[in-house]
Amino acid sequence: MPAGAEAPNAGTRPLPVPEAAGSAASMLRFRCDEVGCVYESRSGAIHALQNVSFAAQGQEVVSIVGPSGCGKSTLLRIIAGLQPPTTGRVSFEWQGRAEPPRCGLVFQEAGVFPWKTVLDNLAFGLEMCAVPRAERVARAMEVAVRLGLNSFLYHYPRELSVGMRQRVDIGRAFVADAPLLLMDEPFGALDAQTRRVLQEELLAIWQASRKLVLFITHDIDEAVLLADRVIVLSGRPGMVLDEIQVPLTRPRDLSLDRSRIHEVTRHIWQLLEADVRRELSLPR
Repeated sequence: MPAGAEAPNAGTRPLPVPEAAGSAASMLRFRCDEVGCVYESRSGAIHALQNVSFAAQGQEVVSIVGPSGCGKSTLLRIIAGLQPPTTGRVSFEWQGRAEPPRCGLVFQEAGVFPWKTVLDNLAFGLEMCAVPRAERVARAMEVAVRLGLNSFLYHYPRELSVGMRQRVDIGRAFVADAPLLLMDEPFGALDAQTRRVLQEELLAIWQASRKLVLFITHDIDEAVLLADRVIVLSGRPGMVLDEIQVPLTRPRDLSLDRSRIHEVTRHIWQLLEADVRRELSLPR
């Protein structure tokens, strides 16, 4: 981490939630109905997803786990509208309309703009929505404080560590205040300490906004720690093996909840182990 870098303040209390914001978030409904995806290649058709069905609604965090190559990222792109499904459909209900809401996207590789400062990166989504500069700067600075970026507001991405750039990417998604947040392995490239702190900060910021979050991860412990429900996908083609309600109250405490987290993660691993070993050509 560059000299002078500050760790995010994990002890900061969540920001208060305006009642209107919570009410708006709860109005979002989302469904995947029999979603399938087939890619054509020189060696033939590749079936990435098959008959994937599940639903989610505002104020939920839903994790999606599965073996490598099972179509998790493809599913997220379909939900985001970046590619169409081959079969099935994705539908939304948002503020009484059957249309997708704005969504924030966070990928494993930080998508920050190298020519913009941290502050302007954080405020970019609001700029695209024509929010006045004074307001978007104020909101960006609020999130920057939560993510330990307030000392680097006028730095450029090249002057930041990988972990700090990822914080900027996550912060931008929250500053934009889209009702749907899609996250594809956002902590995958981070060291264990930074990952732990950002998990806690993600939960704290979510507590303030209560937006719908769909979170893809290979880390089963992370999936259970963060989510209200876990969607478990099989090996390719990805199909829903189970939908597991996480029996933990919020706010989450990793040290206090570890034994209950272990019970759920063990069940998920039992569902995944055969597919993971088959993918790696290992005996069971």
